[in-house]
Amino acid sequence: MRVTQQMGVFQQPVRGEVIVKHAPSGFGLIIVGSEILDGRIQDRHFENTRRLLHSRNHALTYSMILSDEPVLILEELVWAMGRGEPFFCCGGIGSTPDDYTRQCAARAAGLPLALHPEGVEILKNRPGFPLTPARMKMVEFPKGAELIPNPVNQVPGFTLGNGHFLPGFPSMAEPMTAWVLDTLYEPGEPKISHTLLLPGAREGDLVPFMEAFTAAHPKVTFSSLPKFVEGGTEVHIGLSGPEDVAEQGLKDLIKELDAMGVAWVEKKR
Repeated sequence: MRVTQQMGVFQQPVRGEVIVKHAPSGFGLIIVGSEILDGRIQDRHFENTRRLLHSRNHALTYSMILSDEPVLILEELVWAMGRGEPFFCCGGIGSTPDDYTRQCAARAAGLPLALHPEGVEILKNRPGFPLTPARMKMVEFPKGAELIPNPVNQVPGFTLGNGHFLPGFPSMAEPMTAWVLDTLYEPGEPKISHTLLLPGAREGDLVPFMEAFTAAHPKVTFSSLPKFVEGGTEVHIGLSGPEDVAEQGLKDLIKELDAMGVAWVEKKR
């Protein structure tokens, strides 16, 4: 897929080009940056990505933060590329000595690094930024990678297989993530959620019931959160899924709880 961009503006794929949008079951997120792990900066990628996915009815299936360690980055990219769902990888695609993501992505895919012709043209058209060897490295991507346009400083990210590789700057990664989601993927199916509070309940006593319920409702996303509160315990049970599935699951859950004599209160959203 070829993309074009003007200064600070995303352009849609070239007219006449057919883009087949995918409908993934979820997305992964890999964040690369030792400066996050040692506390020098606060991460914003997780919340930005989670919010963008949620607004399009997509699930975040995993998230990890990695140090700037090439062996570790390579291991996790091999793992992520071997999974079915697409993922975003933020950080480490620049040209400084602590940027290893481009190289690791190429090794994980068994591909050489090569200057991306369209990327080179984009850099040539950036006024005030001479095309130095260091800047050229910023568009040295795994061979065959597709570009992801950057509306902030025009230096693109890239897509390789099921991975979308973005800068470590949240102000750039956020709009680039939105572009990828809106250009390459269909919105997910709308979902609703319900939460029941079980006052006085103990999670361990409910495990057999929970196992039977989840087995009978495989399309419902189920969660259980026990809490110690003043005077005892309580359990919060959450259900989510497509509206018809979640509503039926809630009815069945309440029916079973009533049959067992377990008190419940529905928490308002």
